[in-house]
Amino acid sequence: MKVAAKLAAGLIVLALSGPGWCAKKVDLDYHVKLLPQSDQAEVRVSLSQGSAVRSLDFDLGRDGDYSDFKADGQWQVTGSRGLWHPSADKASLTYRVRLSHARKPGVYDARITPGWALLRGEDLVPAARLDQQDGIELVSRLMFELPTGWKSVETAWPRIGKHKFRIDNVSRLFDRPTGWMLAGHLGSRRLRLGETEVTVASPKGQGMRRMDVLTLLTFVWPQVEAAFPRHPAKLLIVGAGDPMRRGAYSSRDSIYINSRTPLVSENGSSPLLREVVQAIGRFNDHDSSDWISEGLGEYYAIELVRRAGGLTDERYAAIQARLAKESKAVTTLRGEQIGAAGMARAVLVLQDLDREIRVKTHNKRSLDDLAQAVMRANSISTKEFVQLAESVIGESSVVLDSKLLQ
Repeated sequence: MKVAAKLAAGLIVLALSGPGWCAKKVDLDYHVKLLPQSDQAEVRVSLSQGSAVRSLDFDLGRDGDYSDFKADGQWQVTGSRGLWHPSADKASLTYRVRLSHARKPGVYDARITPGWALLRGEDLVPAARLDQQDGIELVSRLMFELPTGWKSVETAWPRIGKHKFRIDNVSRLFDRPTGWMLAGHLGSRRLRLGETEVTVASPKGQGMRRMDVLTLLTFVWPQVEAAFPRHPAKLLIVGAGDPMRRGAYSSRDSIYINSRTPLVSENGSSPLLREVVQAIGRFNDHDSSDWISEGLGEYYAIELVRRAGGLTDERYAAIQARLAKESKAVTTLRGEQIGAAGMARAVLVLQDLDREIRVKTHNKRSLDDLAQAVMRANSISTKEFVQLAESVIGESSVVLDSKLLQ
């Protein structure tokens, strides 16, 4: 008994002396004041104890996006980077950021108007290299100050107050706001699907079919859960009409879709589900292997609808014929951006690979197992994808032994 008691006491001491126990919590607050009259936001980055951070080295990106810097401590801009050495006590860095981004004349992928703002959190606070003291844990929060008359704000982060959110990204040392965000005069619908709280929101008067989105997700969600074991606690879907960019695009636990983009296209693919898969899977690739993430997204945009009973065998066969026709001239899938024809060929390769896996494992495994392995990798190359596929199959893959992947 004495030995057991000593062992238990020792384990408790070890637990209490671990880094999680010793870490000193320091507040890192982001205060965002939206300024539609000047097409900007005023951002204040505040530390409750500046000495906890040796420096923050920001990537300021395009010239002119960030301006009017004021800092407690030392602030220096060199080229496209800004270096902040905070003062010892309470310290803040304040600046302005341009919000509206025109992808081309008259087409926006981020915008602020007199009644609403649609943007990505990555634009509010630029990426930065953090150098902090040992034994420090930064506790990050995001708070919005809205223009007079604006009612609400939505982000993919947990809400901890009326316009306040907790920012906690376990995969990064520097917690900053990321994902799609929407503020202003909004209409929204909410629904719990499995373990995920889904919010669909758009500015009023933008023609967003919020109930259509929720209905499609409700219909397909059991197949999403079966294919992917990891589900976000919260999924935000935002939308607006022209002149916002057409199409659908995912960011962290969030998706933007233009209100005129069909939920299921005439070609049988769902732009919305493609981005749901990207948001959940977080597929990343490198070494000219864009076909993996793009192909998986498009494959499941078709496959999840089929599994849910939304495609007849005849319609599915017609989709196969279309993919083959569109990708007839494709000779390689390697590249940083494969384009529409390359994506069509990638889907056909993945469909063939799924059949190969099912046949060789006697239906015990499928492409779902391979996609889950890709999810667990931070980033993957074609060579690594082939190795993962072989580990799933238990032998080499005939489908992946192709000149398309050389």
